[in-house]
Amino acid sequence: MKRSLFVCIGLITLAWFSGLFSDPRLAAASAPWVLRQEALYLSGLLSFGLMSVAMVLATKPAWLETPFGGLDRIYRLHKWAGIAAVGFGALHWLVELSDDLLKAWVGRSGRVPKLHDGGMLEMMRHFGKDLGEWAIYAVLLMLAISLWKRFPYQIWRYLHRVMPLLYLMLAIHAVFLAPVQYWTQPVGALLALLTLAGTIASVVSLTGSIGRSRRHTGVIEEVRPVAAGITEVVCRLPQRLKNYHAGQFAFVTFGSFEGAHPFTIAGVEDDGCKLVFQIKALGDYTGALASHLQCGQPVTLQGPYGRFTLRRASARKRQIWIAGGIGVTPFLAWLEALQATPQATPEADLYYSVRDSARDPFVARLKALCASLPGIRLHVQDTDRDGALTLPALQRGAAPLRKAEIWFCGPQAFADTLRAALRRSGARGVRFHQEMFEMR
Repeated sequence: MKRSLFVCIGLITLAWFSGLFSDPRLAAASAPWVLRQEALYLSGLLSFGLMSVAMVLATKPAWLETPFGGLDRIYRLHKWAGIAAVGFGALHWLVELSDDLLKAWVGRSGRVPKLHDGGMLEMMRHFGKDLGEWAIYAVLLMLAISLWKRFPYQIWRYLHRVMPLLYLMLAIHAVFLAPVQYWTQPVGALLALLTLAGTIASVVSLTGSIGRSRRHTGVIEEVRPVAAGITEVVCRLPQRLKNYHAGQFAFVTFGSFEGAHPFTIAGVEDDGCKLVFQIKALGDYTGALASHLQCGQPVTLQGPYGRFTLRRASARKRQIWIAGGIGVTPFLAWLEALQATPQATPEADLYYSVRDSARDPFVARLKALCASLPGIRLHVQDTDRDGALTLPALQRGAAPLRKAEIWFCGPQAFADTLRAALRRSGARGVRFHQEMFEMR
């Protein structure tokens, strides 16, 4: 994710550098004023460019899942591209405000002459400047709300829908205030491409077309509590779910006010027309689902998404699958899918970490599924009795850990502990697959 973000920043900076000092007005300006002008251009380009990237990524582009490694990584890049865009936008605004400070320091002499084209173009420049100023204030407020985790998600998601409108305001600002000479240079081509892509993404968002091709409407067929805090929800679709691979998830909307939430598809039946979700009460919304959902209630699903799939597992590496609590759901889907082709089962150690194995609703099911798949070795880690799953337990096996591929689904704190232990052990060649989804 960081690499992709730095690549975006690098490309935009390189495009700006290609047009550096191409403005003929700079020849008569002094160094401090030239520096301010170019800092204004660079910060503006970076802010608008990253905002364009964030807008495109917000449309859930499934075609980018393979190169990025999943929609969860696309969403994280979207989040940090947006944060960086607002940061550069704030810098752009501060550079603009430095005009008076620079006048007091070096005087008015040597200033970059202003453009006075007159007519419609001059009017649009003034209009674009005002739009940009209003938009940056609104975007700064949106960033503060987004980073404030206690702000209600239901309200935040409605406010977040304003972002495409703010982007279009910034697009007008960027297009009309960009130097005229940019449009005959690589920086102008990049700016035009970013503007077009971001505008299309904004229109897609405003018209409610995001994920339309993967949207399915069905009904809730069954709601059943399977254990304390865990609810099984079975949904039926009129047509089979296409392009599904075991381990993927879908955005599920049970009610319009709360909106869509990502849930792993724990099982697929009736040739893809029946989807099973195991939902754990992790907050106010999921905690109240069991009492709010009813059979026959309409449900909207968007998906499937994700790259936490068995087909991505390497046959050359030792397979270690780790499930923590409700994180067992993608592995249940894997094991269910393998029942049809047991000969395709890889050699793997499946570790299921659970607080009380005697009362857990999934242990018996895991044992039954693994019994027909000789290549899968199930290890149930009862944390109340045996303590937490540690790295030494994973290091047991015929193949060394450095040749392993770990697939993890569970609490983030559990993942962080394992990753830290792996770093301390020097096992740097281990591939660690994990889907980390945050709605904001």
